[in-house]
Amino acid sequence: MRTSQICAALCLSALLAGCGGGEPLRSTADLTVVPDAASLPAPARADLVAADRPALIGPLDTIEVEVINIPESSRQMQVDASGRIAMPLAGTIYAGGKTSEELAQAISASLRAHYVRNPEVVVNIKSSVSQVATVNGQVTEPGLYPVTNQMTLIRLIASAKGLSEFASSKDVVILRTVNGRRMAGLYDFDQIQRGAYADPLVYANDIIVVGDSPQRRLFRSFVQLSPLLAGPLIAVLQ
Repeated sequence: MRTSQICAALCLSALLAGCGGGEPLRSTADLTVVPDAASLPAPARADLVAADRPALIGPLDTIEVEVINIPESSRQMQVDASGRIAMPLAGTIYAGGKTSEELAQAISASLRAHYVRNPEVVVNIKSSVSQVATVNGQVTEPGLYPVTNQMTLIRLIASAKGLSEFASSKDVVILRTVNGRRMAGLYDFDQIQRGAYADPLVYANDIIVVGDSPQRRLFRSFVQLSPLLAGPLIAVLQ
């Protein structure tokens, strides 16, 4: 084996040594550790219901509009690419960015303006393609994933089939626009899974980027060279 390969292997081991082992799990402000001898208590009813988060209608979403006592005006439709819908008597209405209740009120107002007396309108979102978050980087299946009331970072990465082989779990970024300002949050995925701090909520239009671990890629390259080594290559990865 060439001297350069041996030196590189030793450098790799030195670079990654000392990173093994983990601290024992301890209770924090966000996590209560239950002793091994005890069992986890059952969740309360309030724990099983996610906090309400308004679902907004967006382009290409499919909605169902029911006008009470006027069945010919009730229908299922797709919001067009500009965020608008068109209905008999009501005309064209902008639906983008509205909740179901807000859109129902807008349709009712338009029907009253067209001489429909006391219209009662109910709107339901049947399917949504606009309420999604983007997962990119070192996950098994990057892509767009639906966002619900209960969506968190752990659940979203699980939807993407988990971290990839070369992911850096300490380098997970959430990109978000708040009041027109671009913001970024950096998270340590391992610590979230251990309960060291809360699993952050994920919202529609968020972009999650999982970073790359050069050390893991370097280790993989040496594993491929392992048949050339006279002895074992031992390295401790973070």
